[in-house]
Formats: sequence, structure tokens, C-alpha cells
Amino acid sequence: MSIADPPASPRTRPSLLITVDTEGDGAWWRPRTVETRNAAFLSRFQALCEKYGLTPTYLTTYEMARSPVFRELGLDVLKRNAGEIGMHLHAWHSPPDHPLTDDDHRHHPYLIEFPADVMRAKIAYLTDLLEDTFGVEIVSHRAGRWAFDATYARLLVERGYRVDCSVTPHVSWQWAIGDPRRSGGTDFTAFPDHAYFVDVDDISRPGASPLLEVPMTIVASRPALRGLARRALPRSRLATAVVRRLCPVRWLRPGSASLAQLLGIVDRAAADERRYIECMLHSSELMPGGSPAFPTEDSIRTLYEHLERLFEHATRFFDGTTLARFHDAVREEAPA
Repeated sequence: MSIADPPASPRTRPSLLITVDTEGDGAWWRPRTVETRNAAFLSRFQALCEKYGLTPTYLTTYEMARSPVFRELGLDVLKRNAGEIGMHLHAWHSPPDHPLTDDDHRHHPYLIEFPADVMRAKIAYLTDLLEDTFGVEIVSHRAGRWAFDATYARLLVERGYRVDCSVTPHVSWQWAIGDPRRSGGTDFTAFPDHAYFVDVDDISRPGASPLLEVPMTIVASRPALRGLARRALPRSRLATAVVRRLCPVRWLRPGSASLAQLLGIVDRAAADERRYIECMLHSSELMPGGSPAFPTEDSIRTLYEHLERLFEHATRFFDGTTLARFHDAVREEAPA
């Protein structure tokens, strides 16, 4: 079933989804010992969200689920109905252990590269840990390193998940290698850019499953040229780089786009009467030195200035909600 951005009813406005990949420090550098110091920096972000009536969804990894600091924050957020806890699975160090490559900490293999029974076990372990830690049903999910396929979707449905937000429209991750014996991540270039209930046999199209896909808000420049180039050029890392250079995409993601570009994405979505926009950050990006994008106190200060401007502007057109509540609203709107 496709939810092709119908206009909001007179009683409701479209939704602003704030999603946080809540994970250990500095994953870009592939540390062998994963620390969670960034958990201490999330209360400031939560307070800013609440200032603008926004309810973030914290998509949480194994190491953050075990962080006492994040547990305290998460329980408080849930108690006050000020956000949601979801699941975010980094397969290379999320139990149960199942070494896939000669060095999983270096290669960061995708969950979809593991056998299906290992995938199921890892999903069950982290879901159980999150539910035991926070005392709520976990129903929202984002794949680690954006790698998603039909097997993964079926396993999420089997476990009772209702929302996934792993799809990145206009973006292919085939250049990003996990297991060096395999062919990289998922190619989402032909996927929808609006919410849809997934066909678990072909996750690129709407179907009848109970799993709502909520793709990231990503805007492609020169879409016609982009499509032509992808059809004409052979699949390779070089071809991907050429397409990205000639026809860049802009994410609703602070740090990957300028403030002007972020505000422009919001304006375009509002003008197009989009049903939602989805913003994402990594929790480690909220800590100085926790990510390449924000290495200093000054860079964090600028980030918060941009977040303030972005939230103030976006809430003129969109209302904050969690992934789970968005699912419920879409389900209520869907024809019987």
C-alpha cells in the first residue's frame, strides 16, 4: 500500500520526524573499543527538541542500550512521552557474536551479509535488551549502515516491528563495502521517496505487509540527468562518484548540508505538500570530537545554531512526532 503524500486533513499538519542514530563514539574511525561518552551530550539536544514541540526517535545500538547515562535519559523521555526508543543494529559488534570476516571491527559487515538465522538472533537479542532496559515494546528500526533487503524486512515483521526508516532514496551504497568478499550495500536509487507499506518480497515497492517504510528525506538535483547517467554508465565505484558529482543529493541532515540547503529542503517539502519530512543525526555528532563533521566546541556551537534555525523554520509547516505515532496516523488514514 502506497502513501503517496496526500494532503493533510484540515485537522492535522504534516509530520516532522527527528531520528537519531544513537550509537557509540566515532564509528567512522572503526574503534576496537566502543565508548559511549556521547550519551552525556544528549540531554541538551532533547531540551532543544522539546522547546519546539519535537519528539525524537532514538534508534539505539547495543552499546548505547547498556549505557547507564543513556538509560536514564531514555527512561525519562519515555515517562514524559517526549520521544521514542527504537532499534539500530550494528552487526559487527551486536551479540550474539558470529565472526564473518577476518576482522569485523575493520570491515563493519552489513547485517544482510550474515546468514538469516544469525540475522534473526541478532535482531532478537537487541530487541529483547531494549525492551528489558526501557520497559516498552520496540517497534521502530533503522538498519546499520543503511543496508536493507527482503530477508531483513521479513525478520522485522516476524518480530513485530511496525516501522523501518532505512531507505535512502536516490542513493546507492554499493560502493560502500562491508564483507570484502561481497558487493557492498543496498542500491536505493529506484526506491520511493514517500512512506509505503512494504512488499516483503520486493522492498522497493508497496505491498500488504504491516511494516511501514519511512524513507529519509533526500532531495536529488537534476533528477532527469541523474536517471540518464545511471542507465548509461556501468555500475562501478567510479560511475557512482561521477553521478554524485554531477547530480548531488541533499539530505535533511545537519552537517551534510548547509543551513540554507536545509531550509530549502523544508520549503520544497512544504510546497509539495509532503506528508512528512525526516531529519537524522548521529548521537556522536552532538559531542565535540565524536565525529568527523563536528570536531570542536565551535563546530558544536554552530550545529546548535543551525538546529535552532531549522527547528524554528520547520515547525511553521510541520508538527513533531515519533516514528511509531506516525505509523499509527498513516494506518488510520489508509483506506480499509
